[in-house]
Amino acid sequence: MDLNTNSDFWDNDYKRRGKLWGGAVHPLLGIPPDSHVLELGCGNGKTLANLVNRGINVTAVDFSPRAATMSRQVAQHAGTGNVAVADARTLPFSPGSFDNIIAFHVIGHAYEKDRARIAREISRVIRKNGLFWFSDFSIEDMRAGEGMVVEPQTFKRGTGICTHYFTEPEAKALFSDLTLMNMTTRRWAMRVRGKDHIRAEIIAVFQK
Repeated sequence: MDLNTNSDFWDNDYKRRGKLWGGAVHPLLGIPPDSHVLELGCGNGKTLANLVNRGINVTAVDFSPRAATMSRQVAQHAGTGNVAVADARTLPFSPGSFDNIIAFHVIGHAYEKDRARIAREISRVIRKNGLFWFSDFSIEDMRAGEGMVVEPQTFKRGTGICTHYFTEPEAKALFSDLTLMNMTTRRWAMRVRGKDHIRAEIIAVFQK
């Protein structure tokens, strides 16, 4: 198994740092309450909590057992939502199973060949006219270029976890089976050791 797709790296990071992901949650205001939503890479349940608290029917998957356990606790607390350990490259769902699919800062942790596999799986399991919500780091981000180069625009840092930094045309091309509805690069400042640095992520919505 490739280093970048080894759940042990993620399990160890969650064990070492606990709840990894904080910050603001994408609003996802375009998802109606009666939707059946699939979240890829649910992590510690931050986005899952936002959705289930709105009464939305969510199936969430992560290939890290530790992350799935954390998200499952979120779902149980809310009394709704299903969480499973699964690989986004080979999703255990029938074609056209979901109205909406969410992948926030997930696909960028896969190698190029696996990003393509995930994109094909998204196209397979989303229903006609369904929406895919995507977000991953932009090549403009402050951390782009940090660590060991493992593929073009993909860098491995000390944890063993790799991150790919996208351009907008690249993100659009990756999901060429879907129709791009809108795309933007969101930029914000992060102050580190007295200096401002730019964080940047690409946010997009595609339709089947």
